[in-house]
Amino acid sequence: MSDRSVPARPILDLRSFTPARVALGRSGASLPTTALLDFTLDHARARDAVHAAFDAPRLVADLGALGLAVSEARSQALDRRDYLRRPDLGRQLDSGSAEALARVVTGPCQLALVIGDGLSAAAVHAHAVALVARLLPLLAEGDAVALGRVVVASGARVALGDEIGAILGARMVAMLIGERPGLSAPDSLGAYLTFAPKPGRTDAERNCVSNIHNAGLSHDEAAFKIAWLVREGLAREVTGVALKDESADRAARRIGTALPE
Repeated sequence: MSDRSVPARPILDLRSFTPARVALGRSGASLPTTALLDFTLDHARARDAVHAAFDAPRLVADLGALGLAVSEARSQALDRRDYLRRPDLGRQLDSGSAEALARVVTGPCQLALVIGDGLSAAAVHAHAVALVARLLPLLAEGDAVALGRVVVASGARVALGDEIGAILGARMVAMLIGERPGLSAPDSLGAYLTFAPKPGRTDAERNCVSNIHNAGLSHDEAAFKIAWLVREGLAREVTGVALKDESADRAARRIGTALPE
């Protein structure tokens, strides 16, 4: 007989800490039926999130209700199939949108906010407006960050925010966008921050706050991180690998506690 010791915390305990597929069991050489059906359902939800229709007019109305000046724009991707097959088209504004945005510019601003469908319109519908509502008071604290026009962009990739930010004369652009759906999170939102936006910026020049969803980073936590990165990025005139997210240090100081060493 084997005398191997039993782990103090059985692997089944992991299932209470993560939505990842662990300790699924087996049926012969295959997965149990329940685990297989759960996987199939989550896969279908992820596919549905990628192909879901983007309700840009609803977002414009909801953001306008927050007192924001909102415009619509779209990329050069003509439809969803075009968007998925040609990522480059999702990084460029169509000519009509570029001209329309140029007409509404009233002067430079510190921050432009872009909300794009990305790979999960479901994530944007579920979280974008609630996140913006929590972000606005944080940007207004102390030396307020001047928020310029908000743009709701269809067929958007992350880099589309660079062109939009440049047209709007923004020192920094924050792009809220639906992330690639996972099997445990089909509605995850991401926020990408870029200082001095212009076409050609690389991902190394951005900061990302990701996994914003009900089982991940909360709206309050995400808003705090984004506001911190915006203020620090503007003060240091940099984003990306040169700007480390140290917002947790400030959060600890605000509640009067010290981080463990």
